[in-house]
Amino acid sequence: MIKGRVHSFQSLGTLDGPGVRFVVFLQGCPLRCKCCHNPDTWDVSGGSEYTPEEIVSRVLRYKEYFGKDGGITLSGGEPLLQSEFALEIFRLCHAQGINTCLDTSGFILDDSVKALLGETDRVLLDVKYTSEAEYRSNVGTGMKKTIDFLSYLNEMNIPVTLRQVIIPTVNDSKENIIRLKEIINTYPVIDKTELLPFKKLCQTKYDSMGMHFPFGALPECSKKTIEELYDLLKTAP
Repeated sequence: MIKGRVHSFQSLGTLDGPGVRFVVFLQGCPLRCKCCHNPDTWDVSGGSEYTPEEIVSRVLRYKEYFGKDGGITLSGGEPLLQSEFALEIFRLCHAQGINTCLDTSGFILDDSVKALLGETDRVLLDVKYTSEAEYRSNVGTGMKKTIDFLSYLNEMNIPVTLRQVIIPTVNDSKENIIRLKEIINTYPVIDKTELLPFKKLCQTKYDSMGMHFPFGALPECSKKTIEELYDLLKTAP
């Protein structure tokens, strides 16, 4: 019997994919992003165990609220770490006519992940930065895996919402937005882009866990900055 580890649930989410969604935050993440809001999801042995059937039984309680656009979103952590578990959840959801969405960094692309993507209606892809140097400095790994993942999504014609957290003094520049637009232009499967403002509500998590928040000294991102960067994104070639 397949079992997976879950950090938490959000029953009626509106920020994690189209429409109203039941969001499952899976446990475990291989990355150590300096801006991470959920360090409590890193430990692969944390969270609670569930079967795919137990997950889907929870989802079904809210099906009437999903409408034509809503459904389930698997987030994290990094759901690709539990791709077999995620695949079975998505299979069961599709059998019930429920739309599936995957929120991921695109860090893993193996046969198991490809099978999961075959049952995925939309991917929310976190392109954290737009240069190799920024990835190496702030994520601890390169950006090639994410771009390779995006290339595969494009090949398979799986709709993509590109997401990026905008962090003042780090990636809130014109140069970053121009590079982001280049990525959007290269992969037509990207049909939506979301610029998310960096916030520090997670500081209390780091404090309670006795951990240093690497970006704790940086300012939060203003609504005005997000609006200006959206305007630049629209006008960039």
